[in-house]
Amino acid sequence: MKDLIFSVFPNENFVDLGLFQFGWEQCKPSHSFGPAARNHYLFHYVISGTGTLMATDKNGDTKTFSIKSMQGFMIFPNQITTYIADESLPWEYVWIEFDGLRVKSILEAAGITIKNPIYHAKSKSLREDMMNEMMYIIKNSNSSPIHLIGHLYLFLDYLARSTANMAFSNSGSSLRDFYIHEALIFIEHNFQNDISVEDIADVCGLNRTYFGKIFKRAIGKSPQEFLLNYRMLKAAELLKLTRLSISDISNAVGYANPLHFSRAFKNIYGIPPRVWRNQNQMLVSEQPDYPPTTQIQQQE
Repeated sequence: MKDLIFSVFPNENFVDLGLFQFGWEQCKPSHSFGPAARNHYLFHYVISGTGTLMATDKNGDTKTFSIKSMQGFMIFPNQITTYIADESLPWEYVWIEFDGLRVKSILEAAGITIKNPIYHAKSKSLREDMMNEMMYIIKNSNSSPIHLIGHLYLFLDYLARSTANMAFSNSGSSLRDFYIHEALIFIEHNFQNDISVEDIADVCGLNRTYFGKIFKRAIGKSPQEFLLNYRMLKAAELLKLTRLSISDISNAVGYANPLHFSRAFKNIYGIPPRVWRNQNQMLVSEQPDYPPTTQIQQQE
């Protein structure tokens, strides 16, 4: 019988909420992972057993947390963590790695922060619903990407509501959310043009400094960082799915100078766009009905 299931999500084109990898494991006694840092949010829910999480806070100091069954723990992007299964009662857990524009605000509304990364449910039924959504994703890894993203939304809904934090119910009605929504729509419709942070702030009717503060508070990235990442995400999609030249793709994502585009792309993906295309290209005519999901047995 397997003691580990591990899957990688095959689609990178979801911006609001993206799924990266997920799995389940019955750990061996004293099994550990880390120290390591993740690029995205990674949530573990402990089904049975116990273990220990060691995680750095905003100041870089390491905090230690003891975690038992029916609790969970969140690992944040770029946070250094180590987690260890108990020697006598090792944990069994499910995990899911995700990211997206609204994740930071949802987690804050749920009371889960880098200072307080432990998940404590106040509703048994909602906690079970949350775990069932995680298990559904794991057991249906060959479903279409949109189908799995739908269940990821349900997972986040149950996670937030199971904490019974009243801030969640009001988090979508603030004026700040309206401004962020307007900014994201403007970026989505104009990223291929020569737009600046001032242009985005003007659309919201805000000065640049104030807009930058509320944007980073809500999204977790500055407007400049978000615009760059959004453009490179679109560029990667074009590199993967079309035969457009590097120059054409550069223009398509708002860069008149292909050299500047190539440098920006390499800063995000670590390799030049031409090399990335050679490693990842999938022409539209070659795509299956939905991208295959790989299942392998390895450490998460």
